[in-house]
Amino acid sequence: MTTGHHIIHNWLASRQRKPFAFQEQTWEQIVQNKSGLVNAPTGCGKTYAVFLGALIRFINEYPGTYTTRTGNGLQLLWITPLRALAKDIARAMEEALAELGIPWRVGNRNGDTTTAERQQQKKSIPEILLITPESLHLLLAQKGYSQVFKTVQVIAVDEWHELLGSKRGVQVELALSRIVHSLRKDHQRTCCLWGISATIGNLEEAKAVLLAPLQTRGDTITAQHNKRITITAILPDEIEKYPWAGHLGIKLADKVLPAIEPYTTTLMFINTRGMTEVWYQTLLRTAPQLAGAIALHHGSIDQELRLWVEEALHTEKLKLVVCTASLDLGVDFRPVQNVIQVGSPKGVARFLQRAGRSGHQPDATSHIFFLPTHSLELMEAAALKAAIAEGTIEDRTPMLLCFDVLLQYLSTIAISDGFDPDETFAEVTTTHCFSELTTAEWRELLQFLVNGGNALQQYDDYKKIEIIDGRYRITSRRIAMRHRMHIGTIVSDAMLKVKFLSGGYIGVIEEYFISRLQPGDIFTLAGRNLEFVMIKDMTVLARKTKAQKGAVPSWQGGRMPLTANLGTWLRAQLNGALTSTQPELLALRPLFELQQQLSHLPAASELLIEHIETKDGYHLFVYPFEGRLVHEAMAALLAYRISRITPITFSFVMNDYGFELLSDQPIPLDDSNAYELFSADNLFEDITRSVNSTEMAKRKFRDIAVIGGLVFQGYPGEKKKQRHLQASSSLLFRVFSEYDPSNLLLRQAYNEVMEQQMEEARLRNMLNRIKESQIIIRFPRQLTPFCFPIMVDSLRENLSSEKLEDRVKRMVLQLK
Repeated sequence: MTTGHHIIHNWLASRQRKPFAFQEQTWEQIVQNKSGLVNAPTGCGKTYAVFLGALIRFINEYPGTYTTRTGNGLQLLWITPLRALAKDIARAMEEALAELGIPWRVGNRNGDTTTAERQQQKKSIPEILLITPESLHLLLAQKGYSQVFKTVQVIAVDEWHELLGSKRGVQVELALSRIVHSLRKDHQRTCCLWGISATIGNLEEAKAVLLAPLQTRGDTITAQHNKRITITAILPDEIEKYPWAGHLGIKLADKVLPAIEPYTTTLMFINTRGMTEVWYQTLLRTAPQLAGAIALHHGSIDQELRLWVEEALHTEKLKLVVCTASLDLGVDFRPVQNVIQVGSPKGVARFLQRAGRSGHQPDATSHIFFLPTHSLELMEAAALKAAIAEGTIEDRTPMLLCFDVLLQYLSTIAISDGFDPDETFAEVTTTHCFSELTTAEWRELLQFLVNGGNALQQYDDYKKIEIIDGRYRITSRRIAMRHRMHIGTIVSDAMLKVKFLSGGYIGVIEEYFISRLQPGDIFTLAGRNLEFVMIKDMTVLARKTKAQKGAVPSWQGGRMPLTANLGTWLRAQLNGALTSTQPELLALRPLFELQQQLSHLPAASELLIEHIETKDGYHLFVYPFEGRLVHEAMAALLAYRISRITPITFSFVMNDYGFELLSDQPIPLDDSNAYELFSADNLFEDITRSVNSTEMAKRKFRDIAVIGGLVFQGYPGEKKKQRHLQASSSLLFRVFSEYDPSNLLLRQAYNEVMEQQMEEARLRNMLNRIKESQIIIRFPRQLTPFCFPIMVDSLRENLSSEKLEDRVKRMVLQLK
């Protein structure tokens, strides 16, 4: 055992701790300068596996002077996706360093870092730097950035499972390729690289993507102990046989209180920001004794307030925090003993992640309550339990050929020291994302940055890069400044600050929501009811009000689709649903019996189709249980294929369980043509014709244009309105479509529509599954429990929530 190992073992023993086997394995690998991936459940010490490994390595190198050596340069670069996460990890690291007597400094680098702190870091880089992907790219935009990384020994990418499969993950891949290349070229050495990941279905692929720039296989080190999780569904007193989305959750508020009482602190996860506001107000009305012990946390609340909530969680001042995914990732709030998930998390990995926020110690049990927002979600609770028991968790599919991110990255390194095109091509193609980049595509990207490409060469704004002595550089200070301001791949909808007339800052809200309000209208934000006064200088001015009810902001993208993995388990629950003794399915038995009586309860190997005629027209309901995105694509595809049989028009609506086609004439789908209509043959061509793929690609192109630097979002305080951004990118989309139809960014937009929005691969798998299944067609004489929630969703578009509730009550009475 080395000196470093002894010192760390003794320190842990002084805290009544012993290292786990997976931690010791990781330390050994780091000491040998090897790379890999650490995989362990939340709360099992993944952070210490890498952090203490870096300390052991340093102690071994300087056994006699490790407590006195200062100014060592950057030793450990810690890349993390969340600012809150970085703050928490920094605190744990500083505590350990102080107890061990190692005089390392820990620095944070993200959007909240002050200019003074950045200047200080530039003069004297701390030994540990915790940094977000965006801030890492900003660092690469500094002249002489390679000097920052010349001493780095260990790079850790925290929450790699969360970054993988996103453009932020691609940012990390590119930054790693540059750091690794710089160390090899300028310092003839390499460093070790470690990913830290929760369990996902494709761990080996995740490791391969991360380590690709090092061109090494590395090891996956997994913690060999299963964390105990208790999952309890909160059951309503009476199961509604005609369920509909969203109304049940709040009605169970009184049943939530017994799930909060026994625990020191509870996190209550809600899937949308708007509903966190509703739940916060409801719980305060239901249990006024919680006033002062309950708080709200989501991404649109003022940062100071969020930080206060996080601090109060640490110090056990709060009994309950109502939050969104803003507290999803590995923030170590040790006092949290319990989690409540409101509504389905739509995926097994996300549910486990949230469960792991409680009992955040290796030997503690994680407690999570599942509260359904409508009765059919209890089926998802049963599916989650079954999937977790079997250990089947979703894959995260890595992204390929994100040309917009590459264009942004090339501009970033052109600002700092410039780049050699041949060297950079060799370097970029070591990443997984760009491993299949061709020389022709590379030349097109370079041409685009130098002269605007085929379509934009007449416009000086797109001639960003100059070639000076063979190196590609951005020399214009204006272009460089504009680029630095918009480094990143998260393209959010335009957000406006919300302030009191008296000047206090409340939070931020989406432009599209506030544009629908009239002065005097009431809305809810940060747990307060506010009266809208006006918009002035991109700021919403509001005043306090005593009004009890207000419009709840609906942040776009709030609805997550069901994952393929959870969809499989959901269908499996239907097998034997009428005889199951599992609490959730037992509670749903009256609903299942009614479904069977009126129509049919499909098994996992069956596809149920229902034809129902009402005064609204002819309805066709189909139940693949594949998630709303796949159903949206399938509804459009089916409508297109049926319209080829006979001239007919449809409206359609979908949820995670199925979809509806509605027409004013009978729909020609029966036993003679069902399998043909659900065939995977000519899928790509039929999808392209069935949806307005051009309009969808135009929407995708907006984000691509922003990330790729084609559209400038405006200076701080004068951000472009959303419609102006869309207009600018739409114009570019039309120009490329007409004058440069093979443009790489245009191609990327259509690919993203197919892969992300239409989920073409998953749709194909579903159609292949249906080909092997039995299609059951029924003609119920009234609405069924399965079709009712889809029917209600179709009414949502035209009715306020209160009018909708009244209408649904009348519908249920008629059905009963």
